[in-house]
Amino acid sequence: MDAILLARIQFALTIMFHYIFPPLTIGLGWMIFMYNTRYQENGNPVFRQLAQFWTKIFAISFIIGVASGITMEFQFGTNWAGYSRFVGDIFGAPLAAEGVFAFFLESSFLGILLYGRKKVSQKMYWFSSFMVALGATMSAFWIVVANSWQQTPAGFEIVTEMVNGVEVQKAVLTNFWQAVFNPSTLPRYSHVITGALTVGVFFILGTSAWQVLKDRNTEFFRMSMRTAVVPCFLVIMLTMGVGHKHGHQVAETQPAKLAAFEGIWETQTKAPLMLFGLPDQENERNRFAIKIPGMVSLFIGGTFDTEVQGLKDFPKEDRPPVAISFWSFHLMFYMGMWMAFVAFIGVIFWINKNLLHHRIYLTVAALTVPIPFLANEVGWIAAEVGRQPWVVYNLLRTQHAVSASVPGGQVLASIIMFSLIYSLLFGLWIYLLRRQFHKGPEPIATLEAEVK
Repeated sequence: MDAILLARIQFALTIMFHYIFPPLTIGLGWMIFMYNTRYQENGNPVFRQLAQFWTKIFAISFIIGVASGITMEFQFGTNWAGYSRFVGDIFGAPLAAEGVFAFFLESSFLGILLYGRKKVSQKMYWFSSFMVALGATMSAFWIVVANSWQQTPAGFEIVTEMVNGVEVQKAVLTNFWQAVFNPSTLPRYSHVITGALTVGVFFILGTSAWQVLKDRNTEFFRMSMRTAVVPCFLVIMLTMGVGHKHGHQVAETQPAKLAAFEGIWETQTKAPLMLFGLPDQENERNRFAIKIPGMVSLFIGGTFDTEVQGLKDFPKEDRPPVAISFWSFHLMFYMGMWMAFVAFIGVIFWINKNLLHHRIYLTVAALTVPIPFLANEVGWIAAEVGRQPWVVYNLLRTQHAVSASVPGGQVLASIIMFSLIYSLLFGLWIYLLRRQFHKGPEPIATLEAEVK
């Protein structure tokens, strides 16, 4: 059994399952803050009701997210000893910052949202909702910093030290701020946050549409839909714009990744945008390609004469797996276009005041709920597979990062164990969500009595 492949599969399994929850809580967090802000402004009890209901959904997802995320940190010391040794001096700082400044901030103020509404003032309650959203967003920042450093390392030097009589190299932090704000941090972080907002608002739109279709707490979920449809359109447009800017950064700092995304083999100007195709890595060509001439050059450099490096410019051993990179990137693009279409039609119906009268649209919105989750997942697959064969770009190969002392059989056993545990966690999450949606929101009279 290939221990390197199995270690990669295990980390992919754990991170992909965990990443269901952080984007959802970030997106829900800012919508909850919006609801509390509207209530603070106009005193409309419906907004308090909306905030209370979606806070419970947030809490359920937050707890499952925390439980699923613990295992990833242990994998660094078990399966990835070479990686931990190489990046430990740099990777530790953002992980510590994430725990101290972000996670505890989010979890502490979440306690006030869940249990303190009778004990604190409305202004403090509103402030707590802001801090929960901010904490979730800050948590993502420090994780993205660590990942971005792997993509575009900065603010470090390589030193050699003796370990058990063997010379090994490691990266040592020399400039904290250069490492934090490396070339890909802000483009990547912006894309992550807008992607998370997309998950949150589409989740509210789609699950509310489903409840309306099932005739459960219809008036409440109709209001929930109305509050989500315009944010859906705004955030998906913002996400696509930020993603375009992120593409500029990838073209500048990771040209092999961009070439794999677009299936570009030859360095060329007027590089085409391939809408569909089957990359053939062995023969270095694309089959059944449908292209728009010159569009990649135009998107990247603003002119058709912009030169785009092709995969043939890079040694074969330094090229990423083209098919996985290409298809994960294109699936993200296709799903983004679908969400933009659903959001645009929703805004048209909302303007015409007949959003809630089209059962076909309600059904489509409900069925779209998984799409933003999947778009986030395949986006990360594109980013991580596109960096291969490097775990730290141009510095440490993945094959040198794995723990040599962990046999493949043990990794396989842990994959099976994690799969079973995560299946149970996912089932628990769905069960708790279903129960909360069936229970519905607290009556407005109950909430108003608590205020008095």
